[in-house]
Amino acid sequence: MVMFLFLVVALAVVVAAVTLAVVGGGGSGPLPEVAPERLQDPLPPDRPVDRADVESLRFPVAPRGYRMADVDDALGRLAAELAERDARIADLESALAGARAAAAHVHMGKPDHPEDQK
Repeated sequence: MVMFLFLVVALAVVVAAVTLAVVGGGGSGPLPEVAPERLQDPLPPDRPVDRADVESLRFPVAPRGYRMADVDDALGRLAAELAERDARIADLESALAGARAAAAHVHMGKPDHPEDQK
């Protein structure tokens, strides 16, 4: 009998607590929308990205990891800069190869020693 009374009192306390939580918490309405946290220090738009920029890049944490828009923007910017640098390297290497070929062609047309010209 004592155990039965204990269970009835415990059930009444739980029902009262849930009722107070539902009734008391409903007066303020829904929680306001919060602006999502954005990337604080994005990659610099006015100069090329360097190693320190990439090492200091930190993304804000979102409920399921990182914000995809922030990560996509950063990766897109890095991909564009890498493509630009690769194209510049290819241009410089082809110009160097052309200059070496021209130098070899000029070198083959002239004698090695000035005495050989006589």
